[in-house]
Amino acid sequence: MKQASYIKTEDSRPFWTRLVSRQWRQTHLFAAGIASLFMVFTLVMLAIDDVEAKRPTNKSIKDIDLNFQQIIEEQPAESVAPEQTTEVEEQQLSLRWHEQTIRNGDNLTTVFGREKLGAGDVHRVATSSPLAEKLARMMPGQKLAFGFDPDGELVELNYHISRLESYRFSKAGNSYAARHIQLRPEVLRAYREGTIESSLFLAGEAAGLPHRVIMDLANIFGWDVDFALDIRAGDHFSLLFEEKFLDGEKISTGNILAASFTNRGETFRAVRYTDAKGHAHYYTPEGLSMRKAFLRAPLDFTRVSSGFNPKRLHPIFKTKRPHRGVDYAASRGTPVYAAGDGKVIQSGYTKANGNFVVIQHGQQYVTKYLHLHRKKVKRGQRVSQRQVIGTVGSTGYSTGPHLHYEFLVNGVHRNPRTVKLPQAKPIAESERANFNLTTAPLIALLDNKGKPEQYALASP
Repeated sequence: MKQASYIKTEDSRPFWTRLVSRQWRQTHLFAAGIASLFMVFTLVMLAIDDVEAKRPTNKSIKDIDLNFQQIIEEQPAESVAPEQTTEVEEQQLSLRWHEQTIRNGDNLTTVFGREKLGAGDVHRVATSSPLAEKLARMMPGQKLAFGFDPDGELVELNYHISRLESYRFSKAGNSYAARHIQLRPEVLRAYREGTIESSLFLAGEAAGLPHRVIMDLANIFGWDVDFALDIRAGDHFSLLFEEKFLDGEKISTGNILAASFTNRGETFRAVRYTDAKGHAHYYTPEGLSMRKAFLRAPLDFTRVSSGFNPKRLHPIFKTKRPHRGVDYAASRGTPVYAAGDGKVIQSGYTKANGNFVVIQHGQQYVTKYLHLHRKKVKRGQRVSQRQVIGTVGSTGYSTGPHLHYEFLVNGVHRNPRTVKLPQAKPIAESERANFNLTTAPLIALLDNKGKPEQYALASP
């Protein structure tokens, strides 16, 4: 059999072609080798990691949990995409704003006129919504803010009643959409106390109390203490009351929640309670009403120029004539209140009494108010306690502005400053349990001097 033979033939390609081909094959083989080594190295490392993952650890489960928690806590806060500015907000930012303060005698037309706006603008706003009726009751000192677009057209009107309440009228087509905005302040409890040296007002101001809170304090204890005559140096007060904050800034004060007043060594305490019907009153911690059937004095913070004296020497006639009431000196125009609920049985003028008012309270009691500058009630009219019935004057036989006040029981004159006043109704038995539950913490906080100084309210 004939054996096959392999005959080597000579490569007929040029020398440089053969050289390049040989070098390319060598480079290719080298690269392939490197890639193989890299793959082998990777597989080995993966195997090592797998073994390490399965290898037992000395750390306890608690350690692992703590480390995990640490990792969680160290994560940066989730980034929040900035809110997209709405078309309305962009429009508001582009508005040109003018602000007008309401003056005495202003109405919507006069205020709009100061902004060069006509009757048509007034009509469109005033008829835009039932809420626009509020604009008819604007008060001096309140503000209207006008927002104009680049063409000078009124796009938005803001009526600011207070820091907490406003009305916004935004242009919508040929009319305006109205919105009532009521902000809710943060309400905190604050404690203050003071000792009187000369007057409650000065002591209250020294304790950092606004005038309104001082007046409220006097009204709470006004049935037991005559602040015109009974006050003595050394009298002491303490109170727990509300302070209202908006964006961290104190904007106003609220109600007195609990208070104590020591006068001539006798201490009176009061706490505010709101019953199931939503009516709020002040009571003693035992549930007796602080409110008496009559005020001890029918006007605020004056001095007594002449007391109850059956043998007084009359300042004009210089003869001994009984003084069957108390004279409270006060500035002309000072409000005079009805001492209690009742019916006006006389309202007139005489040469001796000047302008006067007489009120009947039930069957037993009558109060008289003489030398008034103006009378605010008419005969036959029913009045409620602390209703303004007139103002202090100097009419009739009077040497200066003052109120002459008389108090009669069954037709007999009694000293208004010392007569025992009938008590109003105590807390209802149906409210007793809730009263004790809600007022006891306030009394305890008052007795503890309000420490810490401020507490967040459970419900504003």
